[in-house]
Amino acid sequence: MSGSHTNHPLAPMRHSTAHVMAQAVQHLFPGAKFAFGPDTEDGFYYDIELPRPISQDDLAALEAEMRKSVASQSQFVHEDWPKGRALEWFREHDQPFKVEWISQLPDETVSIYRHGDFTDLCAGPHVSNTADIGAFKLLSSGGAYWRGDEKREQLTRIYGTVWNNQQELDDYLERLEEARRRDHRRIGKDLQLFMFADEVGPGMPLWLPKGATIRRELERYVTDLELRQGYQHVSTPDVAKVDLYKTSGHWAHYKDAMFPVMKAGDEELVLRPMNCPHHIQIYKFTQRSYRDLPLRIAEFGTMWRYEKSGELSGLSRVRRMDLNDAHIFCTPEQILDEIVGVVQLIESVYDVLGITEHWYRLSLWDPSDREKYVDNPPMWEMGERYLKEAMARLHLEYVEAPGEAAFYGPKIDIQLRDPLGHSETISTIQLDFHLPNQFQLEYVGEDSKEHRPVMIHRGVIGTLVRMIAFLIEKYAGAFPVWLSPVQARLIPITDRNVDYLRGLHERLLDLQVRSELDQRNEKMQRKIAEAQTEKVPYMVVAGGRDEEAGTVSVRLRSGEQLPPMAPAEFVNRILDDIRNRR
Repeated sequence: MSGSHTNHPLAPMRHSTAHVMAQAVQHLFPGAKFAFGPDTEDGFYYDIELPRPISQDDLAALEAEMRKSVASQSQFVHEDWPKGRALEWFREHDQPFKVEWISQLPDETVSIYRHGDFTDLCAGPHVSNTADIGAFKLLSSGGAYWRGDEKREQLTRIYGTVWNNQQELDDYLERLEEARRRDHRRIGKDLQLFMFADEVGPGMPLWLPKGATIRRELERYVTDLELRQGYQHVSTPDVAKVDLYKTSGHWAHYKDAMFPVMKAGDEELVLRPMNCPHHIQIYKFTQRSYRDLPLRIAEFGTMWRYEKSGELSGLSRVRRMDLNDAHIFCTPEQILDEIVGVVQLIESVYDVLGITEHWYRLSLWDPSDREKYVDNPPMWEMGERYLKEAMARLHLEYVEAPGEAAFYGPKIDIQLRDPLGHSETISTIQLDFHLPNQFQLEYVGEDSKEHRPVMIHRGVIGTLVRMIAFLIEKYAGAFPVWLSPVQARLIPITDRNVDYLRGLHERLLDLQVRSELDQRNEKMQRKIAEAQTEKVPYMVVAGGRDEEAGTVSVRLRSGEQLPPMAPAEFVNRILDDIRNRR
């Protein structure tokens, strides 16, 4: 049943505006068939089967019709109807999606909301009157499937937003425009970082040379950091037998999100959705002693998720991803120290990446959902107690989120904010007593007896695709020098100055600085303009006077011109930026 989906203070108004929009659709598109229209984090949408495609002009006409409803000051009236009456009413008004939903409801009464001439199946809540609706705007339309099933009816999803007043709406639209400017899909194309190809398939990015450079630098940085902290890096296959995931429980809980099974002779193989079962096999390779623990196994492991095509979005939602994954096998006495160490590691990486706006979510199980979660209340209580104690030791505030845990254990999710202020999970720390039991893991304790280890699943920067998407939008493509695909572009004013800059170029390459010498037959001003467009941090220009003085002119991508300096001085400056990851 439709109803408010968020805890936002404006949720009732936003959900009410979705109903007002649906009423406008009913007036302008006779025969429209309505699915559902919830509120969202910053607005609302409604999924509708329309008799024809919708255009931008239609959105403007719908807005005008919505204003009539607001001006009419119609009351939102709540009624509980017997299930039979509701089925009869929605059948009579040719609303098959409502009929299907009502037919599957277990209750004998259903919640109905009416305003003006519009009646909807809805749990509410709503504002009292359409006049209570603030400043709104319809933003766009897209496709959606009924009940999220791509084998079902194709619907039109109309998006809108509503705020208390015009100033709040204008502020939001300005943030929305800034988010469009920073959209990683647009910047990724403009800067030639990554691409998608129909021939390869949706949700599987192809990294172009510049994007592959960013990816490689991030992986090197985190790998070196982990090695210094006692992690042992491994490499494991992208595929495994189905039985491995049946033992782990992923087959029961993630089967619908996994790629289809591949048959090779008598074997059934599947692309892995998680790396943990592989790392468990490495743990089991040899007998482990308490002296071996904690054992920290890490990998940038490739994972595959068969996301629905309508849910794919640039690098943020893909089918093939590389997770900065690690699994810590430890004794119960080591749990707190290991969790604290992981949080401190994440904070240090965020500091280097310039990530400041993040918050912690403690994702807990839902005791009433025994299908989604392992049915072991004492295990859940113990796991949640450990995580809360670790957060208390770190003096970190967090928000509890029941129903957001992994199927096998509670977790700490680090939430980052995008340019619109939306939160998304990038880094996670998951505490797991379940999989060690499933795979009968053991270690020999100080008492010479066998004991069961505990697993901590953790991802410091999460998946490379999602982190890079976040960083593209955070920096609007102007990456810190150490991450920039091209760190310096050397621009001779005339062909006579090429040799002078070639020596500096080769020196930079020897020092592993990503330098380019622009020898094209183009004007200097155009070369500088192109380098700025490509977000190159340093442009080093030299002409005859520079050669005579033994200097170079250095320009920043911001347009700032630095005082002339000796080539060696520039080398020291850029190396300092790179080494200190400014």
